[in-house]
Amino acid sequence: QVQLVESGGGLVQPGGSLRLSCVASGFALTLYTVYWYRQPPGKERELVAQITSVSGSTKYTDPVKDRFTISRDNAKNTAYLQMNDLKPEDTAMYYCSAKSVGDRAYWGQGTQVTVSS
Repeated sequence: QVQLVESGGGLVQPGGSLRLSCVASGFALTLYTVYWYRQPPGKERELVAQITSVSGSTKYTDPVKDRFTISRDNAKNTAYLQMNDLKPEDTAMYYCSAKSVGDRAYWGQGTQVTVSS
């Protein structure tokens, strides 16, 4: 069964850290560009970070630059989003997605991140 499963979300105080994981099954994640999106309450989903399949080059949306790091461990078929110095405005449902040329995009079910004191 082809699926992506996110984990690692939770409640954290401002300034804290979380590491989100995205585990792929049923396909080789190494062949796919991986994206992390988030959807804050009442707002549209936005792209947070991406990492390409071959070169592993990364891109980030400006609000998370220098705080978030996307990475992948192809041996574990897993991608990660390390989030440091979290802010209340980072509160959202976080989703991972994987896309390869010529294939459909796969999505996980999401993991909730809440930043609050």
